[in-house]
Amino acid sequence: MSQHYTITELAREFDVTPRAIRFYEDQGLLSPTREGSGGLRRVYSSRDRTRLKLTLRGKRLGFTLSEIRRLLDLYESPTDTVPQLQAFLTTITQHREVLERQLEDLHATLDDLTQYEMQCKAMLVESGVAEAERA
Repeated sequence: MSQHYTITELAREFDVTPRAIRFYEDQGLLSPTREGSGGLRRVYSSRDRTRLKLTLRGKRLGFTLSEIRRLLDLYESPTDTVPQLQAFLTTITQHREVLERQLEDLHATLDDLTQYEMQCKAMLVESGVAEAERA
């Protein structure tokens, strides 16, 4: 028998808000069944729980929701695993390249800030302000 979860249970387990879970549902990442009068109560399957877990992991790694959706669809695809792995590797490689460029930009920005900080400190020392602030 398959395990089922409420939105409250998943929100508590993964430390996210029910609103976030509904957002992921709206984005096509989760597909709970509906129960109760008028189908208002969402019931999530083990598959939804796994997809939520992988979605949150992908978000922590910086993947976009469309990248996560594509990876989840590949993960669940019944086709041969070689094309799945190649597509997954391509996505990871592209994401790594983006992050490496961002890291280079961050290092350059930090270097610039260090230079400006040193210049400001030197100017304050020259004006005698830095001595008064240290006291």
